[in-house]
Amino acid sequence: MSNKQVWRLIPFLEASGSVQMAIDRWLLQQHLLGNCPATLRFYTWSPPAISLGYHQKTYPQHWENLTWKGQTLDLVRRPTGGRAVLHQGDLTYTVVTSGLAGNRLENYQQICEFLIQGWRAIGVQLNYGKAGRGYIHNPNCFGTATGADLVLTDGAKLIGSAQLRKSGAILQHGSMRLQPNAELFTQVFGGESFQPVHLPPNLSVDQIMTALIAAARDVFDIEIKTQPLCLSEWNEVLSS
Repeated sequence: MSNKQVWRLIPFLEASGSVQMAIDRWLLQQHLLGNCPATLRFYTWSPPAISLGYHQKTYPQHWENLTWKGQTLDLVRRPTGGRAVLHQGDLTYTVVTSGLAGNRLENYQQICEFLIQGWRAIGVQLNYGKAGRGYIHNPNCFGTATGADLVLTDGAKLIGSAQLRKSGAILQHGSMRLQPNAELFTQVFGGESFQPVHLPPNLSVDQIMTALIAAARDVFDIEIKTQPLCLSEWNEVLSS
């Protein structure tokens, strides 16, 4: 018998930003109540969305009327901090866990280790970013890279993460830019320089998720049990 902790893996889900954020908030709450083990999940935002950091007070008015391929972009508030993220052509991960020792940045790096190892397994080297002085005044999360972000060897930011800590539990989620569209990026963030992302060709979302799940097993020394949200859980999420 293994004594390893068992984490829940919620299968890949495509849904609106408001639903995805409701799931993340619910998972943290249930974990705090002892009703849900540590959890890992991956998802995409449909329709594309801009997520605002919990404390982000102001944003450009035109963000409320943006469209992409005939769909109106959602404007959604995250339970976590940080600045605005454009969710189009990206894959988002969520980790909900507890019992990590150390400060906020150390916890970021403990969790980010599975991202570094997973991406390395599919041939992509990542490093931690370094915050520039423009960080505070930049409304765009991907405009600068901080010590909690992961950048490619050419300096382009691949993963921006944000975190919420509550009574010893942590919700960390982050956006992995796979196929960001330069035109939409410019529509949202104006004249800021768009950084293209150069990844290995023909890399599928399934390959990325498989590598990251395997890395999570190793890094956190856990077993993983796949368990979709059941009907009663969906009802709780959607009524929260």
